[in-house]
Amino acid sequence: MANVVVDGRLDVGAVRSHFPALKQNQVFLDNAGGTQVLSDVIDSIRTHLEETNVQLGASYHVGQKATEKYNDGLKAAAEFMNARVDEIVIGPSTTQLFSNLSQAFALSFPDGAEIICSSIDHEANISSWVRLAKIRKLTLKWWTPSQDPADLRLTADNLRPLLSDKTKLVTCTHTSNILGTIHNIKAIADEVHTVSGAMLCVDGVALAPHREVDVKSLGVDFYSFSWYKVYGPHIAVLYGSQAAQQKVASLGHYFLSPADDLATKLGLAAASYELVASIPSVLAYLGPDRKRTWSAVAAHEQRLQEILLDYLNKRDDVVVYSERSADSKLRVPVISFSVKGKSSREVVEKVDGCSPFGIRWGHFYSKRMVDDLLGLKTDGVIRVSMVHYNTAPQDSDQSPNTRVQRIGVILVPLHADWVRWKCTE
Repeated sequence: MANVVVDGRLDVGAVRSHFPALKQNQVFLDNAGGTQVLSDVIDSIRTHLEETNVQLGASYHVGQKATEKYNDGLKAAAEFMNARVDEIVIGPSTTQLFSNLSQAFALSFPDGAEIICSSIDHEANISSWVRLAKIRKLTLKWWTPSQDPADLRLTADNLRPLLSDKTKLVTCTHTSNILGTIHNIKAIADEVHTVSGAMLCVDGVALAPHREVDVKSLGVDFYSFSWYKVYGPHIAVLYGSQAAQQKVASLGHYFLSPADDLATKLGLAAASYELVASIPSVLAYLGPDRKRTWSAVAAHEQRLQEILLDYLNKRDDVVVYSERSADSKLRVPVISFSVKGKSSREVVEKVDGCSPFGIRWGHFYSKRMVDDLLGLKTDGVIRVSMVHYNTAPQDSDQSPNTRVQRIGVILVPLHADWVRWKCTE
């Protein structure tokens, strides 16, 4: 991330210059649904379509160039996760990749096997496993960390009672796309692996825009996230360890068997060439020292969530769900809440009508949690989801009311230019 981390801190002005969409009169606070895209990613896609839009594997010059760019994209995707190229597969979405994986598992689980699914996950990491359990008549166990909406953290301790010698797969989220809580995946993986042959499949979509992903350090068997949540194109990646791949049947054409890499087994020719070729632009933006960059990102995002959570936590008429701390070790800036006496839709539409702030209401495909654990079946939560290109007031700005911006019944302090927006309640 050249020239945007200075003395260990983000230069947010420099950061924002890489995102053309931020020039609009719109404050993007729905980033958990998809971040804005880097200008270099956009340029890469356009250049690929203009200059190298041919089938891969050809021996002529442009064909060789297209193949090289695609392979560079795969290498970058693997590098981002600390994986090998033969351990990843690119697909249209995390949902699709998990669905493919479940199909490839269909015949490998023995009769009587058990699958444990987290009940606080996005449906992407639930529906495929529910379907597999139904088709194969496997036992499905629900991992619900608590019945208390204020304490929905997945831990190795609250997983342990569900494990048995019949457990073959455990699925969970690294970070909830509703709650923003970061789970200790390393500890969970270690617990899963106390059962011989059991595997862990993790949805990392809500974590990847905010923190470094190191699948080897985490000790996971499978891990997936979507690049369009990480400043890139609308595709996703799935990692599968070498050991776990031995249990994955190939969905590919018969003449490609035996498959010895995850892409051949699960890819089904679904990786868009021009989008894959743009992935190196995301890594280039993060710079050569990505640990330093992610550290600066975490510090900046902690500042953002401190301002919002400090306000919300002081209100008697606001319920913040699960993690109320702004500590960047505990959460990312995906913050969900409700306002007593008001529907979530009502609050968001009020904001829409009187400000440029883009926030959302709903269940965001974590419907089981929102309906059953949060009790918000009608219109779900209000979600404010921030990333490192969102802004906070300058410390030197001491003018009245600059710490917060009026948005209906909440105060969200995240407008780039710090213009005060007034909305009546």
